Order: sequence, then C-alpha cells, then structure tokens
Amino acid sequence: MRSDYAGRPFDVPDLAPTWHEQLAAWLEEAREAGLAEPNAMVLATADPEGTPASRTVLCKGLDSGGIVFYTNYTSAKSHDLNRTRVASVTFPWYPMHRQVQLAGRVERCSEAQSDAYWATRPRGSQLGAWASAQSTVVAGRNVLDQALAGVTARFDDVERIPRPPHWGGWRIVPWQVEFWQGRTDRMHDRLRFDVGRDDRWSVRRLAP
Repeated sequence: MRSDYAGRPFDVPDLAPTWHEQLAAWLEEAREAGLAEPNAMVLATADPEGTPASRTVLCKGLDSGGIVFYTNYTSAKSHDLNRTRVASVTFPWYPMHRQVQLAGRVERCSEAQSDAYWATRPRGSQLGAWASAQSTVVAGRNVLDQALAGVTARFDDVERIPRPPHWGGWRIVPWQVEFWQGRTDRMHDRLRFDVGRDDRWSVRRLAP
C-alpha cells in the first residue's frame, strides 16, 4: 500500500500572488481533471475540552475574505464552531497528489448571504434542511422519512421555501494556507501562506 508521487515541481515562483487565487486555480484544475466533488473538504473542529471531530463538507464560496460552507446551526460542527471560533479544512485531491490545508477563525455569514445561497438550492435539499435536526439521535430511518413527508406537505403550496432560521453559512477566515504537492522519494513540495499581525501575507517553504 505504497505509491510514489510524481508531481511536477512546485516552487514559490509558481504561486499566484494570493492564497485565494492559488486555491481557485487548483480548484479549477481539479475540476478540469474530472475529480468527483473537487470542492469537497474535510472540516476539523474541536470542542472546548479539545475533543476533535472531522467530517466532509462542500466549499460553496471562495474569495479574499475566506472560504464558505453551509450547514445546520444546531449541528455538532456548529456547536464546536460557536464555542471555539476556530477551524481547519483540508482539500484532498488524491489523484493529483495534491492537498490544501487552511486554518483560521470562523464567523457566521450574513443573513443576506445565507438567503442568497439558499435560493439556489434544489427544492429537495431545502425540504431536507427543514426536516432534519442534524446530529441528533433518531430511533430509525422511518422517523426521518416521516419528518420529510410532514415538511413536504407543509410547503406543498409554497413556491419559494423560506430558509430555516437554524440554517446558514460559516466563513473560515484563514491565518494560514498550505499548498502541498506530492513529489518522488517523499520530498514533497510544501508552500505556506501566513498572515502577520500587520495583515500582510508571507510565503514559507516547509520541509516534507
């Protein structure tokens, strides 16, 4: 269960001027390569006692201010984020021998931003968000099916389903973003953007 990574050289001159432009470029290359869910990322959080948890979410926003994903505000991940206000994510592009790791503080998206994204979601996904009390224990699948049936009937005559008050976006505002390119003999290229107290970014190379 070992493979050698034969990625092309990746050095500081190859980087885009900013972390978000570089991430956008690698995301687009992953999409063009036909990777499934190229915007999937593993979100890591911890509770106040330091107990870690991770799960996969989808990046639905990227700009100079950070990356955005959407979820239930009563979920386990949101409880962690509400209490610690920090998180990290990893984009794992295994077939390309690449990954990006980003860490930073978190903040809720504005109501307007959450509303705008909610309006783009398929109706079935909207109904599911209303029906599921995410991360709570349920007695069986039938409980979920009944909840969905009830919500579907509730909004049967509603053209535009409103966004639930318990659902919306989180933004991760990074202080650190690392780009990892696999190379032969485990001599991988690791280039990391770090932001200083003066809000200026610097780039460092890390040993593999």
